Amino acid sequence: MKEAIRKIVLSLGADVCGFASTDRFQDAPAGFAPTDVWSACKTVIAFGIALPKGLLEVPGNLIYGYFNNQTAGQTDRIALEAARKIERDCQAKAVPVPCDAPYDAWDEETMTGTGILSMRHAAAACGLGQPGKSGLLLNPTYGNRLTIGVILTDLSLPSDDPCESICLPDCTRCIDACPANAIQTEGTVRQSACRPNTFGQNARGFATVNCNRCRTVCPMRFGKGTNE
Repeated sequence: MKEAIRKIVLSLGADVCGFASTDRFQDAPAGFAPTDVWSACKTVIAFGIALPKGLLEVPGNLIYGYFNNQTAGQTDRIALEAARKIERDCQAKAVPVPCDAPYDAWDEETMTGTGILSMRHAAAACGLGQPGKSGLLLNPTYGNRLTIGVILTDLSLPSDDPCESICLPDCTRCIDACPANAIQTEGTVRQSACRPNTFGQNARGFATVNCNRCRTVCPMRFGKGTNE
């Protein structure tokens, strides 16, 4: 059944899909474990859609920003449709989780928002990659270009194997390149520094992404074996 569900998710447009039982989330912060979202959850399904490589080589403010934002909606549509198909085809229940907004947890002072679930940690638990020093998930095939979606199900399915880390041990490019000095050496990001530097709008009023340096300077941005 697991492979049938993986096939459903991939057929809807995802590039990767993985599975993890809820016991892999025992260290999740209180209130943010899959079973905190839905007590009947037994398995987390994480998937990702990859940005085209070319979007990392054009000015980020309009073209990159627009399509990066579009992937959130596309990911949520895949999650919703996959959840419907799982319920229809597998005689189970499924809950799609928003990949970004909306969420309740917000610290105004530090400008830190916490999603309903951490997509990055869910993806790592499901074997899709490991976080790099920037906090971005690094996948061996798609580098740091994945937008992650999650579906919860009450099916008991075996977990996929953890993924290797492809973050280069001695590399600090993302830390050194951050113009706001927002990336901490332990892999966390000071949102109060990152957000004002990253998001804005142009004179016409269109939303812009003014910085994506942590993504574009990473030598693993295109995946393992690229090194540039």
